[in-house]
Amino acid sequence: MTALRVEGLSVRYGSLQALDDVSFAVDGGEILGVIGPNGAGKSSSFAAVTNVVRRSGRVLLRGADTDGVPTQVLARRGLRRTFQQNSFFGGLTVLENAMTAFQVERGTGLGGAIVTPWREARARRECRAAARALLADFGIAERHHDTRPDDLPYGLQRVLSVALAHGPGADVLLVDEPAAGVGGDDMRALADLLRELRERGLAIVLIEHHMDLVMEIVDRLLVIDRGETIAYGPPAEVQRDPRVLEAYLGRTA
Repeated sequence: MTALRVEGLSVRYGSLQALDDVSFAVDGGEILGVIGPNGAGKSSSFAAVTNVVRRSGRVLLRGADTDGVPTQVLARRGLRRTFQQNSFFGGLTVLENAMTAFQVERGTGLGGAIVTPWREARARRECRAAARALLADFGIAERHHDTRPDDLPYGLQRVLSVALAHGPGADVLLVDEPAAGVGGDDMRALADLLRELRERGLAIVLIEHHMDLVMEIVDRLLVIDRGETIAYGPPAEVQRDPRVLEAYLGRTA
């Protein structure tokens, strides 16, 4: 079954039509790339899919309609996303940030902490162990666990953003410009990470401006310009499309 299917997605901000009848699908074990000029509507598509903004059209998660489902509930169902800018709890360590990804599922809440403190202590131990395992799984060494996220090398911050979004087990991961501000070995590490997640069966939708990275790792490509789909298909085929060359690369074929 298709992991995520989007049909006729449209978003309007006042008089601005940010998205107009955009459709795409992504299966488990696949990376779908989304490209387009600045302001094309790429990030709006992520906001719409996760019900952060009002939208029309259908979004199906593993065949189930998500209309009206709160963003946090979608996250618990496995639909998660990263953001263009790193979003960490600045006062917490790397490990504590990772623990927050598990506390909703493992925590007992304030009442439980008062009435059954031993359960809260056990839940916290389990949460800490799960967070350590998550960080190790994403190649974030233990020596970084007590560091504040903003003190990490920037490339590792981007990896941490993906790890926190993935959390206890994403099914569909929307990744918004993970390679922004990185290059060289850091970009190679991100490419390898995304490939590995794909091999695990994760469905990934990737917004990215680094075309070398996009063309190297995506299975299919969606091009949006001014809120509309102008091309959708295999990367090599899309790359030759005259509309893409004109809209995205700024020249005609």
